[in-house]
Amino acid sequence: MITLIVGTNRPQSNTRKVARHVEEIYADLKVPIHLLDLAQLPPEIFSPTSYAKKPKPFEPFSEAILRSDGLHVVSPEYNGSVPGVLKYFIDMLKFPESFIQRPVCFVGLSAGTWGALRPIEQLQAIFGYRNAYIFPERVFLPGIRELLDESGRLKDPELLERLRTQAEGFVDFVERLRGIKLR
Repeated sequence: MITLIVGTNRPQSNTRKVARHVEEIYADLKVPIHLLDLAQLPPEIFSPTSYAKKPKPFEPFSEAILRSDGLHVVSPEYNGSVPGVLKYFIDMLKFPESFIQRPVCFVGLSAGTWGALRPIEQLQAIFGYRNAYIFPERVFLPGIRELLDESGRLKDPELLERLRTQAEGFVDFVERLRGIKLR
């Protein structure tokens, strides 16, 4: 199963809108997917005591990562970096087993020109440090506000094709690395 991570907790985010496209692509490919939307994180996880003992409502998030064959992260750029909630989520996961030898793939989006290049490179460094297998084909969506229509759908078929090509390649990457069949 692929776990799709919506890398922000902002309500009605563009990140969630893009993740919906990725979710639909995996469904078309008949690949099992589990959505982890950081907007659904339990408030208890933000208690300072969570570093020592994770609250019970956080277990489904942590277990979803551990059960996953691969992670597909969709992240926005906030102030030239990774959203704080995404970094905090990573910090709350079990170490080292959450990412070690786990395939991971990235989509970045931003209001600016570079399409979240900086935060995706920061995430690659974090996941590399944690010994994940990084899929090299990233997708960047700069100027996201102009790329979405009024209903939150990507307008450009070429961008949808990039997301599809990435997902297909990531499935192959996961299957080869893990020695499994996802579809």
